[in-house]
Amino acid sequence: MSGKMKAAVLNKPLDIEVKERDVPTINENEVLVKVHCIGVCGSDVHYYEHGKIGRYVVKEPIILGHELAGDVVMIGASVSHLKVGDRVAIEPGVTCGTCQYCKSGRYNLCPDVVFMATPPVDGAWADYVKIRADFAFKLPDSMSFEEGALLEPLSVGFHSMIRGEVKPSDRLFISGLGPIGLLAVQAAKLFGVTEIYASDVVPFRRQLAEELGVTAVLNPLEGDVNQQLTDDLTSENGIDVVIETSGNASAVGDTVHVVKRGGRIVLVGMPVQDEIPLNVNQLIDAELNVHGVFRYVNTYPAAIQSLSNSDLSIEKIITHKYALKDIKKAVEMARTAKDTSIKIMIYPNEENV
Repeated sequence: MSGKMKAAVLNKPLDIEVKERDVPTINENEVLVKVHCIGVCGSDVHYYEHGKIGRYVVKEPIILGHELAGDVVMIGASVSHLKVGDRVAIEPGVTCGTCQYCKSGRYNLCPDVVFMATPPVDGAWADYVKIRADFAFKLPDSMSFEEGALLEPLSVGFHSMIRGEVKPSDRLFISGLGPIGLLAVQAAKLFGVTEIYASDVVPFRRQLAEELGVTAVLNPLEGDVNQQLTDDLTSENGIDVVIETSGNASAVGDTVHVVKRGGRIVLVGMPVQDEIPLNVNQLIDAELNVHGVFRYVNTYPAAIQSLSNSDLSIEKIITHKYALKDIKKAVEMARTAKDTSIKIMIYPNEENV
């Protein structure tokens, strides 16, 4: 397929507009996908606002967006597991497949990964996107495009459960209830967890967590979280696993006090500062296991299977929908209205909004 398409291009910080771009040309092991919907991620907002995240700097105009689902409209000559018309979710990070990390099954650590919307790689806020076919996953008929797009942030929660070796019998505490924290709640349910506690400073997010069925939700600005969890809520049984998604320095430091002796800590949220004080004596004396999370690995098939056979509705975290032509409004909403917005979804075809 040749021709032009619409794409939302970030020219420089706070300057984004819809432009014409060439439709991507695929090779023999790729597919071309007509995008149905794409989520706005916190990283997209950060690039929009600041033009960089750590060592990744926007030096040239770039298309953002990496949480997507759509229809296959063209397949490469060597692609056999997909056909034109298939509905797919896209895993946005294509790895080399040959390095020690890929070979050992931890391809999320591949140093040569090509990840959508990470400079200088273009993302998916566009009519069409190409992807290596093994990173396109067919959606069951029961799963919506929106659920398909949310598989990307859900995968972070899913991978967090795997890293924390979460079991159905665990008592879980999730710190931070942004999109990742809320989807971590749903991921925990997919792992069979029935006792889930959570905290956030934003009332709207706490309310949504309650609607998603958490056991109890706390305001970390009101009272001692550790005391409430241990004494009031778990009858002194304590928390087996802490999933920290906020990146707040104080919350990160508190994890060693919130989790019970012998417990597990999973750090997901990226703090602004590189170094945070941590009570190492507590960590050693309580024999705690601490795990970092970088994106996800091998989560899409399992997440699709478990979600499609559950009664969970991850779409509840979608608070706003915009057409691609209104991308400026959408990103500004995500940037300035964090007290009332969770996940914003973008639609290249405005009829799908």
